[in-house]
This record gives sequence, C-alpha cells and structure tokens, in this order.
Amino acid sequence: MKVTKTPKCFVGGAFIRSESGRVTAIHDRSGAFFANIPLCSKKDLRNAVEAAAKGGAAWSKRSPYNRAQILYRLAEMLEARSAEMTEAISLTNADAKSAAHEVRATIDRIVHFAGWADKYEQVLGTVNPVASSHFNFTITEPVGIVGIIAPPKNPLLALVTLTLHAITAGNSVVALASSSHAYPAILLGEMLATSDLPAGVVNLLTGNATELAPTFATHEHIRAIAAAVDPSIAKTLEQGAASSVKRVRITAPNADWFDATFDSVWQLRDFTEAKTVWQPIGA
Repeated sequence: MKVTKTPKCFVGGAFIRSESGRVTAIHDRSGAFFANIPLCSKKDLRNAVEAAAKGGAAWSKRSPYNRAQILYRLAEMLEARSAEMTEAISLTNADAKSAAHEVRATIDRIVHFAGWADKYEQVLGTVNPVASSHFNFTITEPVGIVGIIAPPKNPLLALVTLTLHAITAGNSVVALASSSHAYPAILLGEMLATSDLPAGVVNLLTGNATELAPTFATHEHIRAIAAAVDPSIAKTLEQGAASSVKRVRITAPNADWFDATFDSVWQLRDFTEAKTVWQPIGA
C-alpha cells in the first residue's frame, strides 16, 4: 500500500501543523485522494510573523555576497530535486512537460537574483550632487517583513519569484501558497529546511487567501505585501494596509510569470527604503 508523507507548513525553520487542526484534501489530476494539506489560521500567520522577525534581523545583516551564495545553493538544491518538484507540480496543476519547464524557469530565476544580490545596491543606490560641502549618497535598506500571497497559476514559479524580490534585498517573508495547488510549496519547504537560508527568513503557510488576507493587511509588523490575487482580495489588502501605511503590490493572478519583467532589478525597489547620508567634506 502506498503511504504518502504528511504535508506540513514550514515556519521558523520547523515543520508545523495548523494550530486549528483543520485540513483540506488535495487530489491528483485523476481525482484520486493524495494528501491532506493544513488550513492555517490567523494565529498561524501571527506566529509566522514572529518567526520572520527573528530570522529577518540576522538575514538583513548578512553581506550581499553571502546572501548571493545562499541563493545559488538553493538553486542547486532545487535542480537536484527537479524531477520530484516536477512531479509535485504536475500532480494537480499541469502536464509533466509544462511542469518541467516551470521548474527550470524557477531555477534560472533563483540564479538570476543570486547574481543581483551583491549588485542591486549599485542600481538602486546613488551618489547625489549637492550644492554644499558634503558628500551625499543614498543607500537602500530592507523594509522588514513582507507578506506574500501566491496565485494558482504557476504555483512554484510565482511563489519563488515574489519571494526572491523580497529576500534578495534582505527582507524576511511570510508566504501563503496557492490554496488550490499547495503541494509544490510543501516540497519547497523541505528544501529550505536543509538549505543555508537562516530559519525564519522564509515561512510558508497553506490555507485560504480570503480568510487570511485581512490579517496580512492589518498586521502592523508586516511592512509590505506582494500578492497575485483577484480584485476582491486586492481591495481587502489595500484598505487594510492603509491603517499601518504598508506597501502593497498587486499582480494579476493570471500574469505571465515567465516574462522577463519579473527578472528586473527594479522589482526589488518596492521592498527597500532609501537612506540618505550627508558627510561633511573639506575644511
């Protein structure tokens, strides 16, 4: 008899079940039962934010070179398990050929942003000409914790893309996987657990976006949101985020996640803050 593993979410470097005990069944493309996925609650989300706060503090202090090396290593790990990830995607979402293409694109995107990790500062930062005896320059700093809601389309590529835009710049992430195609995120969590990424930098939850969106929007420790959601959920996020003045970036859930637009270094700008320094010069 075939016995499947028990899927768990990945929070703070550990695998957890939802504190609510709720689950939802996922079925393969033939309709056969495959496994039960945790339905995370608002409390799970708040716990994940606490884990992200702890892990993000250390991650933001890592050198850009070190962050780049860790992302390169993550790409290698995904490549080593590409067949398994292809199977996870094709389980519910796509045929094997399309799934393999998505995995390959995801690996390439991780390598791409690993390359940007120690270079984006030269693009987003600047030296400013000023009419005084000062050396004036602007550098970037991470905003902090970024909330992410992934879409059903391309569940691995979209989730990893939105995550990379945040963590490359030194932020930590609380991400909600696609509610209908969550299994690739479960497998990604297993890879993160054995990677060099510090615990708490990326936290992966599964559950219902409609239920958790208000908490994402109003939690004051979440400083930015990147979501690929329908207009109704987008409205909830934007209205709730106004109370704590957090940044919200909405992407259409049916976007072409293979598009080169998502490779742009400017995607990182939404998750950084500018810090300008005035240094006196001369006598």
